[in-house]
Amino acid sequence: MKRKIENFFKKNNGTAFKSKEIAKRLNLIDPADYTQLKSILHKLYKEDFLLRKGKRFQINLFPDSSKLQGTLQNHPDGYGFVIPKKKKLGDIFISERNIGPSFDGDTVEVVLFAKSKGKNLEGQIINIIERKRKEILGTLHKTKSFYFIIPDDFYLQRDIYIDKANLNEAKEGDKVIVGNIEWDTSMLNPEGVVLEVLGKEGSADVEFTAIARRYNLRTNFPAKVLRETEAIKFNISKEEVKKRMDLRKDIIFTIDPEDAKDYDDALSIKVLENGNFNLGVHIADVSHFVPKGSALDNQARLRGNSVYLVGKVIPMLPEKISNGVCSLIPYEDRFTYSVIFEITQHGKIVKYDIVKSIINSKRRFTYEEVQEIIETGKGDFYKEVIQLNNFAKTLRQKRIAMGSIEFSKPEVVFELDEDGNAIAIIRKEIKESNMLVEEFMLLANKTIARHLFQKKKSNRKSFVYRVHDKPDQEKIEEFSRFVNSLGFTFNKDSFKDSKEIQRLISQVKDLEENAVINELAIRSMAKAVYSNNNIGHFGLGFKYYTHFTSPIRRYADLIVHRLVYTYGQNNSGTDYSLEDLSKICDHISTCERNAVEAERRSVKIKQVDYLKNKIGEEFHAVVSGVTYYGIFIQISSILADGLIRVRDLEGDFYVYDEKKYSLIGKHNNKSYRLGDKLFVKLIRVDADKLELDFITVG
Repeated sequence: MKRKIENFFKKNNGTAFKSKEIAKRLNLIDPADYTQLKSILHKLYKEDFLLRKGKRFQINLFPDSSKLQGTLQNHPDGYGFVIPKKKKLGDIFISERNIGPSFDGDTVEVVLFAKSKGKNLEGQIINIIERKRKEILGTLHKTKSFYFIIPDDFYLQRDIYIDKANLNEAKEGDKVIVGNIEWDTSMLNPEGVVLEVLGKEGSADVEFTAIARRYNLRTNFPAKVLRETEAIKFNISKEEVKKRMDLRKDIIFTIDPEDAKDYDDALSIKVLENGNFNLGVHIADVSHFVPKGSALDNQARLRGNSVYLVGKVIPMLPEKISNGVCSLIPYEDRFTYSVIFEITQHGKIVKYDIVKSIINSKRRFTYEEVQEIIETGKGDFYKEVIQLNNFAKTLRQKRIAMGSIEFSKPEVVFELDEDGNAIAIIRKEIKESNMLVEEFMLLANKTIARHLFQKKKSNRKSFVYRVHDKPDQEKIEEFSRFVNSLGFTFNKDSFKDSKEIQRLISQVKDLEENAVINELAIRSMAKAVYSNNNIGHFGLGFKYYTHFTSPIRRYADLIVHRLVYTYGQNNSGTDYSLEDLSKICDHISTCERNAVEAERRSVKIKQVDYLKNKIGEEFHAVVSGVTYYGIFIQISSILADGLIRVRDLEGDFYVYDEKKYSLIGKHNNKSYRLGDKLFVKLIRVDADKLELDFITVG
């Protein structure tokens, strides 16, 4: 029996099994055999032949002295995980005492322990192979006897000491860049040298620079890129016009936020003689001005996308292009790429054309102006606006019926003073005018992807898709348990059906729990990425989807424009090899995630800045998370996140119940759980760590 079990694990190298799974695979039906099996598994574990991960066993691939390399990921509670290069091993747990002088993100060498107590392999970091960060951003502080910086990146966890001789004229409260970091033992803090002083913490310009440096965002364009940009001239030659559909006499207009500086999409609609409608989605033809392989193109590829921080934009392309020759400015001729639909009164697409065009926008609308036209039926081009809105509603109903999920993720907008400080935070309201534009962008993107997929499927030409995988079943089951604990129903067994998720989202749309449920639902989803392998878009319920409608701010769209044109000329599309497109997709997906993190931090900084002078004020909030050390809350009016620490919960001793997502009082049985509504008082603001502490009121 023992040899049989040993051979079984050798054949299933590295896979973990429960005892019942092993019995089933080895056809051990007799209860006595099963008892013997469990006894042998225990012996093999004691002999270090097997590792135990919870209730599962797997072969110990490495002896006690084995060393592995991987990347450290720190946890806020002090422990961490090393992600090994050999992915099949799974993450290696590192307790706080075994992390040593390692920063989050470092490439480290680990020695594995023969026996692991938890679900993961366990080890100790014995060597730092390479530091992830050569420089660290933080704020300089001073005690009576020494200086130190608190890193902006909370996951770095250690303050860095600065000798007075290495201050480089930095003063207390300055935001600084520290380098030449030495750290030999976890018993002492790391030491460093101030390399650069950015300025006083809290000022808008300094915080902007700090975010850009932290996320490696390029804020300046190289000289070669600027020279290429200056050489661009907007010439409308007869030869170029002949190559394009001339739509300059048509009623075409843009709809954008009030503070938008670049307009890369426009809409048009008119009635045809047969009673159908001609509906146009017109997108700035950036590819006409940015040739493949130029310095402009290479810089745009490096950046991947524009980044929208609060009060500031880091553009993908220089202003002359993004706000000038490519922006669909009213009353000026502009080159565009148009998707023109013939659509019936009931919203059925009869046919479509994808053409290079030239337009002259007749109006620049804001969302607010269009909303007023929708509500009153009056205003410039009101007939066209109302027709577009009616079609948008029809298309949206059809899309949702086919399985598209309409997440309702609330956002805030900031009112800033002249110095860039937040003086008001307003919860953004999504209205019909916003959804109008979004619906036609979705339609154009879906149409382009389907068109190219069908056109290229015979000879497998490469393309860039926007894909969204089905959610992980384990995450959906966890989400289901949470939702059911709030009194809502969600069928976890239909997790592959986006309609079930949409049913729940619709159910909570107007409730206060809406923001929490939407946020947790989004976290349960896979992340949408760019790929040249089309697997469809689960969240939208589309078999084919790409990004075509924002080439001024997304490199993916610029690539798609080029590919659409190339394939439209019956060319093989070999401008981009499959390998090159695969690299581009990976890179721009990473750039997008990085931009999202930078934008979130920018919002958090402004929220903390706004609240720092409101200590003692009370707010209405919803519980957004529960842990053993406290309750995470979100202020309903401004969506700022904070924490109520267990030590600040008065009147009882509270115990964390993981299954109920609750903190429960040991004596009074009072509970705090996800989704609960509370009144809270702000008691502490830590601008360095961007932390807000609250207590309950009433």
